[in-house]
Amino acid sequence: MNNQELFERAKRRIPGGVNSPVRSFQAVGGTPYFVDRAQGAYVWDVEGTRYIDYVQSYGASILGHAHPKVVSDLKQVVGLGTTFGAPTLREVLLAEEVCGRVEGCDWLRLVSSGTEAAMSAIRLARGATGRARVVKFDGCYHGHADFLLAGAGSAVASLGIATSAGVTPGAVRDTLVVPFNEVPDLDESVACVIVEPIGANYSLRVPRAGFLEGLRAECDRVGAVLIFDEVITGFRFRNGSCSPLVGGVIADLYLFGKIIGGGLAMGAFGGRGDLMDYLAPLGDVYQAGTLSGNPLATQAGLSVLGELSEAVYEEISKKARDLATGLREILGEKAVVNFGTLVGFELANYPEFFHEMLAGGVAFAPGPYEVAFPSLAHSDDDLDATLNVLGAQ
Repeated sequence: MNNQELFERAKRRIPGGVNSPVRSFQAVGGTPYFVDRAQGAYVWDVEGTRYIDYVQSYGASILGHAHPKVVSDLKQVVGLGTTFGAPTLREVLLAEEVCGRVEGCDWLRLVSSGTEAAMSAIRLARGATGRARVVKFDGCYHGHADFLLAGAGSAVASLGIATSAGVTPGAVRDTLVVPFNEVPDLDESVACVIVEPIGANYSLRVPRAGFLEGLRAECDRVGAVLIFDEVITGFRFRNGSCSPLVGGVIADLYLFGKIIGGGLAMGAFGGRGDLMDYLAPLGDVYQAGTLSGNPLATQAGLSVLGELSEAVYEEISKKARDLATGLREILGEKAVVNFGTLVGFELANYPEFFHEMLAGGVAFAPGPYEVAFPSLAHSDDDLDATLNVLGAQ
């Protein structure tokens, strides 16, 4: 079966043929490739075509696909059971690892996705402060909870959707969208400010000097909760929060995902102990999940975190820097953005670029606002092959 046939088959049972909108290729045109298997820097589609993969499950696979240590560890635990609805050792170990590496994260609650983490953290902030208003920044994507879809980036922007149908005026009534890199004037109606400390869902946006410090001061002034959404950036640039790289601000609450799940479904939120005290069963802010702290996901997360070191981050950063430098030489200085281990694009015709690369065996995300994720598994030969494909166009 080829990609086109499988896509047509999928569309008969799955809305749009995909289970996440950006996968549909609607933003770039054409038929999506269906992945059959993956290893390291590569994915193979159902037709047997191999691609150098810079999607890497949108950053979840920082070590590369099917890393041997992760696979081996999962094989050891999968036979013990896949879900219990009861506490396990590994969720305790993962919480200890994350809290031990993130300053200001005293307690951690595990969930199953970044969306769930954002939704729950904001409920917690509202419950703790007794306030309703949420401030977010234009182009920052924090998952698909109703009140967070206004002014979102990622696939929402790629598909040209201002916000989602089905989101009622009441759902976004208390959401204020403001420009990124500008410190808003807050008042005592604001429960929280949520921000990606490094924007990675509307291309790649680095905060200007003083922006995060200004947010911290303004939240402190009015008693609002500052939430850092690090579902992408957490453990992406360094072994913990990215904050020390952009001013060192300590948030009240943090959101994590992707890397801490080692490629399995995982999200988490955590922060100051006095705030986390409001969560049930200690407090009256309710949050629950049957698969929260799933034993396979927690093992995968522990396996990945165990492989990360300063040397690993330095190596991935060099790969990203070399890739960005090569791309700029061909596409132009302003067409490519690089910070640490991430590469973003500012292209007038991203669909053309995307399909030229895909035809040459290189897979970037099928949306102009998504960043590229070089992994530890990408070799210098992979980078050279990527640039050769572009240079041959």
